Amino acid sequence: MTQDPAVADAHHATGPGVVTPQDPSVSHRPTRIPWGGLLVLAAAGFTAVTTELLPSGLLPQISRDLGVDESAVGSLTAVYAAIIVFTALPLSRFLAGRVPRKTLLIATVLAFALSNVLLALSPALGCAIGARLLGGIAHGMLWSSMAPYVARIVPAHSVGKAMAVVFSGNSIALAVGAPIGTLMGSLMSWRASFLVLAGVGVLLAGLAFWLLPGAHDNASQKTPSLRAAMKLPGVIAVAIAWPLLLLAHFTLFTYVAPFLLASGLPESATSISLSVVGIASLVGIWIAGMTADSRPRASVIAAVGLLTLTFALLPALGGTWVGAFGLMTLWGIAFGAVGIYNQAAILRAGGEHKDAANGLTVVTIQLGIALGAVYGALALTTVGAQLVPLAAAVPTAIALVIIIASRRGGYPAGPREKRR
Repeated sequence: MTQDPAVADAHHATGPGVVTPQDPSVSHRPTRIPWGGLLVLAAAGFTAVTTELLPSGLLPQISRDLGVDESAVGSLTAVYAAIIVFTALPLSRFLAGRVPRKTLLIATVLAFALSNVLLALSPALGCAIGARLLGGIAHGMLWSSMAPYVARIVPAHSVGKAMAVVFSGNSIALAVGAPIGTLMGSLMSWRASFLVLAGVGVLLAGLAFWLLPGAHDNASQKTPSLRAAMKLPGVIAVAIAWPLLLLAHFTLFTYVAPFLLASGLPESATSISLSVVGIASLVGIWIAGMTADSRPRASVIAAVGLLTLTFALLPALGGTWVGAFGLMTLWGIAFGAVGIYNQAAILRAGGEHKDAANGLTVVTIQLGIALGAVYGALALTTVGAQLVPLAAAVPTAIALVIIIASRRGGYPAGPREKRR
């Protein structure tokens, strides 16, 4: 059998987490990219992120219908994130090797559908919270299993490109998913929005059964070990740097409305700016898909450096339409790219324990998102709304230092960078 060129390159590379011919995950390496299956996974990611964000857009309707305060409805988002933190790692470790990867992904998509049906039929807040707990469990399992699965069903030299396709669903959901769901809720009802999402989930499960290839692990592969994964310095670097970038993003994303108002822009600028960030992130994902496999180190450093500079300049230049939306376009491009670079980095760094390493980042990312809102609130009350972007630049700069320092572990040079 002819050796994959990407595997041959990796065999001569140094540093932990590099895929070698002895890595069990590269046995029976596919030679084609299953584009149909990747698009189904991207749609599943779109549905997951839309499911996570939709209660925020429909909060007043849900509050009136269930007869509770809006602050109480906010618990639908809080419990969703909390259950991910507590269940993603234990469940992914327990199910690894016991349930085929394709079957697990289809089951998580169906769990999303069931969660949304139960939420749409909830007569009281307690029932709605129970439905959201099921959705959160499915969310954690989807993101814990999706990236390692994708890494097994595409050629080794196309992992970055495949990740860019699959994770484009996240950015599309941020740009149009939640707004469309909110619009549907205003035209029909909040319950109808979740029922439509449930129907989409059932359709995707059927398409996944038809289009997703099987991904069988080598019989000699070890059970994913979180302890072994955490001993790899590259895993720790990515598991810290990536959540710091999410923390920075949500520090400003959560409080972009007061920032824009304090900068002198009208209230209508908020919805436009959020869509600009989401749409621009698709450009970043496209760029990352072109560079994540060949020049991962230089590319991630450039993207995180651009993100740091953008946050630092927003307080000074964000007071005009041109300055604000120009910088927000750069914000979206950089943020869309860093997600792909970091996803590829954690799979490389984890090596044979890539499943456990990826599960670890699912948890730390949720913590980063939650802490981003808290950190942003602290910045809002201490330094003021106009300096919130500067507060976001601090964790971004720390992440940049970690990435630069992790040359051999989490963020090594790619094949073309080594040849140069």
